[in-house]
Order: sequence, then C-alpha cells, then structure tokens
Amino acid sequence: MAWVFLAACKDEPQPIPPKHETLVEIADGQYSEWYPGKKQLKFKGGVDSLGQRDGTWEFFSEQGKMLSMTEYQHGKKNGFSLVKYPNGALHYRGEYQDDEQVGLWTTYDKQGKIIDEKEIKR
Repeated sequence: MAWVFLAACKDEPQPIPPKHETLVEIADGQYSEWYPGKKQLKFKGGVDSLGQRDGTWEFFSEQGKMLSMTEYQHGKKNGFSLVKYPNGALHYRGEYQDDEQVGLWTTYDKQGKIIDEKEIKR
C-alpha cells in the first residue's frame, strides 16, 4: 500500500510579482521620461495640445549628463540642435527648419576640434 502525503507550508516565501513602473509622465504640457528605477531623467520637453513635441527637448545619459538638445515646433524640428559625446564634449551642432537641416552644421572630434563644417541651403 502506498501513501501520498501532500502539504502546503504557509511559511514558504511566495514570489513577488514585478512592480509595474511608470516611466513616462505628461503634466502641464511637459513630457518627462525616466530610466528604470526612476532616479534619472532620460528625456524632457514640451508638448502641444496634440501631444507633439513642442519647445526644447533634452536627452540625458543614465549618469545625468545632457547628451542632446533640439528645438521643436508642433512635432517638427525647428531651431537649434546639438549632440554631445558621452564625455560631454560637443559632437555636432546646427539648425533645423521644418525637419530639414539648414545653415551651418559643425562637427567636432572628442577633444573639441572642428573636423567638418558644411553650409546647407534649402
């Protein structure tokens, strides 16, 4: 004769379901997106009434350094833009008009030396 004994122990730790983390917030026309853990801001910028990018948008590294900044008007790049290397040095800069590059665009090496300049006409 075989006996089967089943028992549940109440003291056994139960797995904790992963917590859902809200990493995007939109309040008062300002969009904010966070890295997981919500200790460091990833993106921030304005939005218009349709939820499109509007105003200055910035992107940050996980260490908190600003890596890029671009100006928008109603979802299109319009105005100044710059992108930095992870070390903080300027990588390139220029301007946009209706999502297209215009004017003088300058590219730099990691030490800040100009390596290329080009004038873009529409």
